[in-house]
Amino acid sequence: MRMYDLIMKKRNGGELSSEEITFLINGYVEGNIPDYQMSAFLMAVYFKGMTEGETLAMTNAVAHSGDMVDLAGIDGIKVDKHSTGGVGDKTTLIIAPIVAACGVKVAKMSGRGLGHTGGTIDKLESIPGMKTSLSREKFFQVVNETGLSVIGQSGNMTPADKKMYALRDVTATVDSIPLIAVSIMGKKLAAGNDCILLDVKTGSGAFMKTVEDSIALAKEMVAIGENAGKRTVALITDMDIPLGHNIGNSLEVIEAVDTLKGNGPDDLTQVCLNLAANMLYLAGKGNLDECMEMAKQAITDGTVLERLVAMVKAQGGDASVIEDTANFAKAPYSCEIPADKTGFITVMDTEKCGIASTLLGAGRETKDSEIDYTAGLILYRKVGDYVEAGEKIAVMYASDETLFANARSVYEDAITIQEEKPEEKPLIFARVTKDAVEKY
Repeated sequence: MRMYDLIMKKRNGGELSSEEITFLINGYVEGNIPDYQMSAFLMAVYFKGMTEGETLAMTNAVAHSGDMVDLAGIDGIKVDKHSTGGVGDKTTLIIAPIVAACGVKVAKMSGRGLGHTGGTIDKLESIPGMKTSLSREKFFQVVNETGLSVIGQSGNMTPADKKMYALRDVTATVDSIPLIAVSIMGKKLAAGNDCILLDVKTGSGAFMKTVEDSIALAKEMVAIGENAGKRTVALITDMDIPLGHNIGNSLEVIEAVDTLKGNGPDDLTQVCLNLAANMLYLAGKGNLDECMEMAKQAITDGTVLERLVAMVKAQGGDASVIEDTANFAKAPYSCEIPADKTGFITVMDTEKCGIASTLLGAGRETKDSEIDYTAGLILYRKVGDYVEAGEKIAVMYASDETLFANARSVYEDAITIQEEKPEEKPLIFARVTKDAVEKY
């Protein structure tokens, strides 16, 4: 078997066998296939696509290219959630305690932020003392005792994906739907959960900018999950507007706690309830309506916050900041942003809002950048809101006053105010299962 022949076969629109795909993935990881040949193959995939069988074979090969997590030491059904990334997306901090409070285990490995999107691990590490790197035994113990644990990816998981993504990043092949699906689902299969809920973001702050592309990606990933024996569902959710009001690590934890207390923003609350209900549905807790009622009740009776407190304590964190978020450290400087004219906010470029937060110190511009956990911004007005000229629409927070000028310029460029009120859009556009696409 030669890589040259596999490149030519895919270039000509042929379908590779499982054995051929395993050969090229293993060969690339082991260093027997050079970057230039893998680059040629990835470009052929970009133009010719992949069949359902090919994407499943490649996902399995990527998942098995490194450590496979065996969660057999955790009692009961384990359900995972993956978000394709966004701004203000603190959903994991909310839905994991909800699902755990309803009797389903959440053993989750999450990532760090890079660029304009935030990372769950960075948000958790804004809690003093919080450990996101645990031994396998400790991870299992925390999940069995509290119902949930969220940690960073460790060990040698999916090295094929790491190598291929670095190559895709510099060869203009990142935005290939089958390659995105393989990258995401390879990590999900390696993580060892029984069920997978996919939160596919769409809009200006998402990787997929249109609902149609988001649905196409969701269908690919659901098919991979189901063909791999995992119950899998995807929701297409809006990221044309930041989720909730707070952007920045400790600010987002504070908003997550408010939501678990039943006092969160309506958009964040509704998205989280739908995500949690679908996770419970996948775990066999009932039909969607029954699972939605379970999720709502868990917030009402206060058990969800107890779960988050228990997880934080079990992972060495200072739970006093969860029990009273006023105990979080505060940024020493703030800057109010007024509306420049009267009217309705009609556009809020989510990516630019995320970039503004990064410029304040809340995110990484490179993987080695230091994060200021107190930095970020709070949005007091969002799309659809009527504002008066001079009215406060946002407040920025930073540890260095000189950071405000650039961040403010980017944020103000993200906002459009016009006379007419914009048409309201749904928070959730569609639900994708193995059998159907249900549009809302």
